[in-house]
Amino acid sequence: MSGCCFGEAGKRFQPVWRYFDIPLKVPFRGQIRRRGAVVKGPYGWGESSPFPGYLGGSKHSSEQAAVTSAFEAWPEPVRQWIPVSVTVPAVGPEDAADLVRRSGCGAAKVKVAEGDDEARVQAVREALGPQGRLTVDANGAWEVEEAVRWIRRLARYSVDLVEQPVPGYLDLAEVRKAVDVPVAADELASSEEAVERITRVAAADVLVIKVQSLGGVRSAMRAVERAGLPVVVSSLLETSVGVSAGIALAAALPELAYPCGLGTVPLLDGDLVPDPLVPVGGRIAVRRPDVDPALLERFAGSSPEHDGSTPRTGTIES
Repeated sequence: MSGCCFGEAGKRFQPVWRYFDIPLKVPFRGQIRRRGAVVKGPYGWGESSPFPGYLGGSKHSSEQAAVTSAFEAWPEPVRQWIPVSVTVPAVGPEDAADLVRRSGCGAAKVKVAEGDDEARVQAVREALGPQGRLTVDANGAWEVEEAVRWIRRLARYSVDLVEQPVPGYLDLAEVRKAVDVPVAADELASSEEAVERITRVAAADVLVIKVQSLGGVRSAMRAVERAGLPVVVSSLLETSVGVSAGIALAAALPELAYPCGLGTVPLLDGDLVPDPLVPVGGRIAVRRPDVDPALLERFAGSSPEHDGSTPRTGTIES
């Protein structure tokens, strides 16, 4: 990939990528480190960090999201605080409950389809209390019958939303018809065209939108506007650079029916900014932190070719 990218008013820019490698505090979907690249432009920093094994989006969409964040203005916000949930990995019930209590959030998203799901979900419900909002996320790991069985079983814990219980469009639509809990499309919402298909086949009640998967804040806005469904703006377990793009999207949407899945920075054992975007009282302020060169050096990636998930050259063409 070579050449330059074009920003606003036809201006030409040649992004220079800086690579990072940050450990995770606990394993997350088989990963123990978070790797990616950031780029600086006239509007700030952008991040490209596709999550290994995540089926939503592409390397190209992730790079495009980073470049547009750095070289184009974000939409004007309509709110100054974003309500967020704490993300609970597939850990034991005691660790899950502790994570929720320490987060200060009144909402949680619990990873399921791995380990003792029911014990983890029960522990999180007890930690949240009866008023807390609870989402479970299977990342497409279940088959249809298995998903229906598990959703009905976990519904006793007052689950508000189930994210991507099965992988396919039609299978997701089938599960949605069979259960009472609202169903969200996550990995399937991988492009503007994919979002249109989700709505066309009535596969989901809710969309989980990730800026990197949709190629940028403004393209994600277009997809949401066309779909007309409630949205959960979520992260790809990014640094505060990537999360800030999700914050910008959530801040610009006319309505947020669910807490956003943007409270993930505490899962990283480090960050690229001195003032990370972490939840305070269950919400995150709308702001755009700047990268600290010392932190970028501290967490520098060993090689641009380290895992094939980040740009291979110093330039990108939009």
